[in-house]
Amino acid sequence: MPLDLPHTSRIYDYFLGGKDNYEADRKAAQEILKAWPDIRTAARVNRQFMQRSTRFLAEAGIRQFLDIGTGIPTEPNLHQIAQRAAPDARVVYVDNDPVVLAHARALMPGGTAGATTYIQGDVTDPLSILAAMSRVLDLSEPVGLSMIALLHFVEASIPLIVSTFLDALAPGSFLVICTITADFAPEQVVAAQDVYRVRKLPAQVRTRDEVTGWFSGLELVEPGVVPPHRWGLAETTEISASFDAKVSCYCGVGRKP
Repeated sequence: MPLDLPHTSRIYDYFLGGKDNYEADRKAAQEILKAWPDIRTAARVNRQFMQRSTRFLAEAGIRQFLDIGTGIPTEPNLHQIAQRAAPDARVVYVDNDPVVLAHARALMPGGTAGATTYIQGDVTDPLSILAAMSRVLDLSEPVGLSMIALLHFVEASIPLIVSTFLDALAPGSFLVICTITADFAPEQVVAAQDVYRVRKLPAQVRTRDEVTGWFSGLELVEPGVVPPHRWGLAETTEISASFDAKVSCYCGVGRKP
């Protein structure tokens, strides 16, 4: 991946205030910020949802995690959350950007009891990911599959991708998703989507019905498919609808029966 071309993971790193990005990424990010000024808020809320959902899975007994679309390391990382709750947790990170994996290997050592592994792979080729991860994770035991801030960059069939992964995972596994929607603020989100597309970066916003469909056959954890700041918090009634528009994402957690 040439560093003079922007990449979605490094743009995301910029939105989170990271330093592991390049001039091409920063230029693209500034254009996206013009279209969607609150996207930094969305990125931060996504990370907070990752932390809560990972903790939920670990407390539910999950000891194996597959995180696709890892992105540039930003503490606390998924393995840190998981291994804090369950020191023996094993985590496999997957990303399609070799720069991400270079940073990951340098910055994200695993816990002493658990294991942390990094795979270069693409979510649109789930069979290759499954083959590689099977050397680390036991597919006869439940796995927590996280695809957070990823699927809005995938133009292939999400139901097919999700079903391929879930078919290979044991009962009791979980699917965790967070993705961008235009349901709340269509003009700014679609304008941001177009900035990605102009730079030959795939981008596709989804509706709540579409995201809900990805959990077909799973037991949705309450409160179902909602904006990420409304999942896993004791009290959300004071969060305004205008904040939903700032975040413009849906998330969900589903368990394979």
